[in-house]
Amino acid sequence: MKALLLVSYDGTSFSGWQRQPCGRTVQQVMEEATVQAFKKRVSLTASGRTDAGVHALGQVVLGEFPDNVPAEKLRECLNVYLPPDVKVLRSVPAPEGFDVTRQAKRKTYCYNAYYAESELPLIARYAARLKFQPDIQKMREAAKLLVGEHDFAAFRASGYTSKTSTRTLFEVNVEERPVPFGTLYSIEVTGNGFLYNMVRILAGELFAVGCGKPEGITRAFQTGERSALSQTMPACGLVLLRADYGIDALLP
Repeated sequence: MKALLLVSYDGTSFSGWQRQPCGRTVQQVMEEATVQAFKKRVSLTASGRTDAGVHALGQVVLGEFPDNVPAEKLRECLNVYLPPDVKVLRSVPAPEGFDVTRQAKRKTYCYNAYYAESELPLIARYAARLKFQPDIQKMREAAKLLVGEHDFAAFRASGYTSKTSTRTLFEVNVEERPVPFGTLYSIEVTGNGFLYNMVRILAGELFAVGCGKPEGITRAFQTGERSALSQTMPACGLVLLRADYGIDALLP
């Protein structure tokens, strides 16, 4: 029986999603839990890889599980054996012929950062600290340039494997809210797909523009040069919020 799992994890102590020869990964920990729960290893595939230190609220995972366990009960079976930093939120039957890596209609990520005079320990695990306080209106104006279909070649890190760098961003929303002793900034991005480190690079450019740097997005689209943009933001601020397949039972 093929089933889908909606998985949430704190990526701080993980070397990303994908199993590796060295390092603790989410895939490794989850597949080890299937051995304990079902006495056999279930191979798991995710909607996409997340890098070391990146978090997920709604990662979608596909696996072929024993037929004697109802899909809706997989959540309970696995959570007994999963550590506190990774849990299954929902489990449902997978549609016939479902491809978890190719059938997502859109994905949404959120990048979080904060500005404060001192580091805020209760926020720092999930948000990068900014050196300067950005102007949110400047960030929102620059964010408008990113919406639509573009060649995002300049927004990817070295080591990429994708054949094309053209992607469509449906929404790029920038929000701020006060927190004790500081301000939290969130950049929520929805698109049909993302390149390696694309959201972290995009976020770095928007924060830099908010702090007074001339906008480099236009030049980046024209030239494809990574040097037109600012630094890549740290992994700790990035969260995979959801992958939308049009399956209501998986939605938060």
